[in-house]
Amino acid sequence: MDRKELNFVIQKGEGQLVEFKESINKSLAKEIVAFSNSNGGKIYVGIDDNGKIKGVKNFNKLKSQIQDIATNLDPSIILKISKFEDILIINVKEGNNKPYSCSDGFFVRIGANSQKLSRSEILQFAITEGKISFDEQINNDFIFPNDFDEDKLNIYLKKAKLDYSLDTESILLNLGVAKKINSYLKFNNCGVLFFAKKPSSFFLVSKVVCAEYKNNEKVKILDRKIYDEGIISNIISSINFIERRIKNEFVINSLEREEILQFPKKAFREAVVNAIMHRDYFDKTSDIMIEVYKNKLIIYNPGGLVRWLKPEEFGKVSKTRNSLIASLLSRTAFSEKMGTGIKRIRNAMKNQNLKEPKFEYYDHSFYIELKDSELEPKLSSLKSSEKSSEKSSEKSSEKILLLIKENKKATIKNLSLKLNLTTRAIEKNLFKLKEEGKLKRIGSDKGGYWMVLE
Repeated sequence: MDRKELNFVIQKGEGQLVEFKESINKSLAKEIVAFSNSNGGKIYVGIDDNGKIKGVKNFNKLKSQIQDIATNLDPSIILKISKFEDILIINVKEGNNKPYSCSDGFFVRIGANSQKLSRSEILQFAITEGKISFDEQINNDFIFPNDFDEDKLNIYLKKAKLDYSLDTESILLNLGVAKKINSYLKFNNCGVLFFAKKPSSFFLVSKVVCAEYKNNEKVKILDRKIYDEGIISNIISSINFIERRIKNEFVINSLEREEILQFPKKAFREAVVNAIMHRDYFDKTSDIMIEVYKNKLIIYNPGGLVRWLKPEEFGKVSKTRNSLIASLLSRTAFSEKMGTGIKRIRNAMKNQNLKEPKFEYYDHSFYIELKDSELEPKLSSLKSSEKSSEKSSEKSSEKILLLIKENKKATIKNLSLKLNLTTRAIEKNLFKLKEEGKLKRIGSDKGGYWMVLE
């Protein structure tokens, strides 16, 4: 380890594979047990919970104390202990003889916390011991750097607000998405899902399927997209798909005009992240599905409630099926408050005076359904609204094309001001024109220009 790597670890903070401890105390035993019962990890002694370096003294004495703690665990655990500057680093490997326990009980690592298991959970853990979660399995088909997409890593680092100064291999190792095996860098499935050039080349379960329907039944499809861009881009693309296809209205408050989406963005963003984070990637029978209807939105993922989560704990307790995926997402704004997603969906719908969201979970599937306040609109008013909306959209698109013919470098802001439309409305019309083959963007967003296709 060097100073750059330490700074990266501190900046990344505590998570599935990292624990900070200001000093050695009784809780150290449960942290060691939790890492051994999970994916392994490192405990940095001499750093407080806020990432501030406090340092430790008497390295040899502390090392002896830690070895004694590990020896008295049941069964005993062998540790590798090293030192960098004034910080003591305890490297805990995933155990081969699970489950491990200390005097306070059995613990597993979930995100940045070590969680105690109940008696029934311990029994379930013992039954399933030996099963490795999908995201932590090494993927021998993935070849680094041939299959690796560095742009996706850079996007993730930007979203997670992490430092770029380390070399790529060190970043991947510290993120926990790769290991060095016989001098080769080997990716686990989590790393493949996040950073492969084409994740579906390695497993078909990486995709997200989005569909838009004309009314409230699965009959007439208006649009369908399949995203296979890696976890971060899949989330962004899926959210954009929903946002472009749900209705919006404008409310004028004094001099401001506020745009209100049919469903609150907080709600459907959380639902999309929940589906991608918690899907059962072992299940190859179906994809994550996002279905936009006239008056409802359904988001489905394969996999029921995660292991050890009781129905009465749903929405109250955070437990995850894919701990490494959850750990990486927790560094981003998509999932920075682990364990509160269901509550935030409910609150967002309530704040917009919409119906209570519907959550359905079975042995192998999970659904989130959002409904608006007009689930069964009158057919006549619905058709009238559809025609009016279509005509308005057609007129706006025609005006945009005329303005772009006059100025091929017209910006979204300029078009918004000239047509008295919101920037979101301009973006939707531009997106529609591009999909219809009437408009093409040449070059970058900043320095490029528009080409009208006759």
